[in-house]
Amino acid sequence: MAALTSFFASTAKGMELILADELQAIGAQHVKSATGGAYFEGDMELALRVCLWSRLANRVLMPLANYAAQTPEQLYAGALKINWLKHFDIEKSFAIDASLRRSKITHSRYAEQVVKDAIVDQFKEATDERPNVQREQPDIRINAYINENKVTLSLDLSGDSLHRRHYRAESVEAPLKENLAAAILIRAGWPKIATEGGTLYDPMCGSGTLLTEAAMMAGDVAPGLLREYYGFFGWAHFNRTIWDRLINEAEYRREKGVNNIPPIMGSDISIKHAGIAKANIKSAKLEQHIKAVSLPLSKVAPDYNWKSGLFVVNPPYGERLGEIKQLETLYQEIGTVLKARFNGWQASVFTGNTDLAFQVTLKSHKSYQLFNGAIPCKVFNFSVTPDRHFQGQQASQQQQIGDRLKKSLLPTAGDWSDGATMLANRLRKNIKKLKSWVKKNNIYCYRIYDADLPEYAVAIDVYEGEKRWVHVQEYEAPKTIDEKKSIQRLCDALAVIPEVFGVSQNQLSLKIRRRQKGSTQYEKQGTDGGFHNIQEGNAHFLVNFKDHLDTGLFLDHRPIRQWIGEHASGKQFLNLFAYTGAATVHAALGGATTSTTVDMSKTYLDWAKNNFELNGLNLAKHQLVRANCMEWLDTAIQDEKKYALIFIDPPTFSNSKRMDNVFEIQRDHVELINKTAQLLTKKGTMIFSTNFRKFKLDEPSLKKLTIQNISHQTLPKDFERNPKIHYCWSLTLASQ
Repeated sequence: MAALTSFFASTAKGMELILADELQAIGAQHVKSATGGAYFEGDMELALRVCLWSRLANRVLMPLANYAAQTPEQLYAGALKINWLKHFDIEKSFAIDASLRRSKITHSRYAEQVVKDAIVDQFKEATDERPNVQREQPDIRINAYINENKVTLSLDLSGDSLHRRHYRAESVEAPLKENLAAAILIRAGWPKIATEGGTLYDPMCGSGTLLTEAAMMAGDVAPGLLREYYGFFGWAHFNRTIWDRLINEAEYRREKGVNNIPPIMGSDISIKHAGIAKANIKSAKLEQHIKAVSLPLSKVAPDYNWKSGLFVVNPPYGERLGEIKQLETLYQEIGTVLKARFNGWQASVFTGNTDLAFQVTLKSHKSYQLFNGAIPCKVFNFSVTPDRHFQGQQASQQQQIGDRLKKSLLPTAGDWSDGATMLANRLRKNIKKLKSWVKKNNIYCYRIYDADLPEYAVAIDVYEGEKRWVHVQEYEAPKTIDEKKSIQRLCDALAVIPEVFGVSQNQLSLKIRRRQKGSTQYEKQGTDGGFHNIQEGNAHFLVNFKDHLDTGLFLDHRPIRQWIGEHASGKQFLNLFAYTGAATVHAALGGATTSTTVDMSKTYLDWAKNNFELNGLNLAKHQLVRANCMEWLDTAIQDEKKYALIFIDPPTFSNSKRMDNVFEIQRDHVELINKTAQLLTKKGTMIFSTNFRKFKLDEPSLKKLTIQNISHQTLPKDFERNPKIHYCWSLTLASQ
């Protein structure tokens, strides 16, 4: 029997245990899960089989050396001890990937350079020549992992991440990685459902990743069969005969297995995305087994002759209250569709917002944590049966909580609990801390408290106008906190705030947000309703504490609006996703010659118009446009419109009846920014902001722009405790 070799298969966080199960099923021995992957043993044929058949692994690494290194010199010396000429020859290219964890060598690129130098020096000593370094698809890829100054140098047999199946003909922005899609399906129980002949439906299929991975699982299709590049191809000990045999076996299994694929269907409200899904499915050679169509969620239904199966969906999720409210409606619609048309099915919802999963109004019998990149997410599994529906009493619980708060006999100052006294002291401390800053900078609306004390998880904003108003937003307490205790603490806050700020209960507004299953997600508390005139710099705005989830003014954007006002003189200004038009007011008062304010909401555009009139703006020069911003951009580009100053603050998510497609900021920001850039004058500036906390700007896809991250500069003093309240960039044309 051939000696066993040790290997390590890496994967995404949360997938280690199911990867270990998969490795055992493939034939690996002595499998042991670990953070970020699993160790296993086997011969080289087994390692090649894992590269071909693993649906969950990112890379398969074969360790060559383990040694201690606290300095670059020690790292170099250890790398030099390996006989690299036994692994590849001078004609082969190579690359180094390094990752560090609590190492005294602190820069991964530097570590890569040190290992590279050792390899090159060894070749030069032996052959008087040096091998070529090639970052993309090298013949040999070496992995250097340094953990607490212990080095592991490995041969990367995969060469490129195994999640890349190479069936993506096209892609949507921020698509689901293939191995994450496979993990979702495994956690959803799809392999067993498929074996029993159950069907699958994805109503928000995007680029079709869940559909394709589901078909490959059901059809016994090796996930690596379409790949033309592996890291072991350039290795000196690669056995082509064994590999060809594995490929022939996989092709035979595919030919037989695809006949067992049950009906699989996906739909998407976006015609474009449905088209991309079709192209990817065809690229995977599965177009005879998967159907993808453009369809709104409200019309989703299984074919009448389908056997019950798995309804699986990866819906979007948002950050701000208004976006969350839209998404609550979306998740509720998922639940409505499930209960009306998918009775008897299994359902799985993969989401990064646990609260929203409760809006499906089905009781989850199991949930699993996975990570979409750095974003913690969960797979919620449901059985769609009447006994799993939430009852009406549960659905109305939020209303009951609101009623209890409204009827509470709030304690007076002499009867405050120790916690209430502690909160009052913190509020007075914060008032004192901000007092001189508020006065010096003529700040009239500001955040005074933001869950500074974990027990009192509320955000408190002060609005100074003809009266003082205090706006309170409750954050949801952790599930570990007893609900009665949470309500009592909220009552403490309602008692303390009027006393500390010198306002009546009618000048206090409250928005409650709790995890509930009903439609009444928000309640307001004793507010002097209607619109109120407040001041920001030399601008005046109407705010509303009662009728809307947001007040009409995002306080964290105050420095951005101020900057716009200071730089708008003599310029044409464009405000996309304009909300209530506050940025436009500052631009106009700052001397903008003309402005265009675009938003899809009639409510907010009417609000913006009132703000314009309040500040005496000429509506002939400052145009209000109700439109889908993405569609408006296409028209503006055709009309060759130009603007010297542009502000974009899009929602994390938007799903309006006036839109054909769902807008998601992470997925769609590259298209949005690149289109908007076509409207910039040569020396124009675009300010792009988002409040999506997990947002990652795709700079490589914005090559025509010079990008400066100004998030820190745009963070006001009253939001310093929360540096992720928004991210902001200044963008200009790179050619200027």
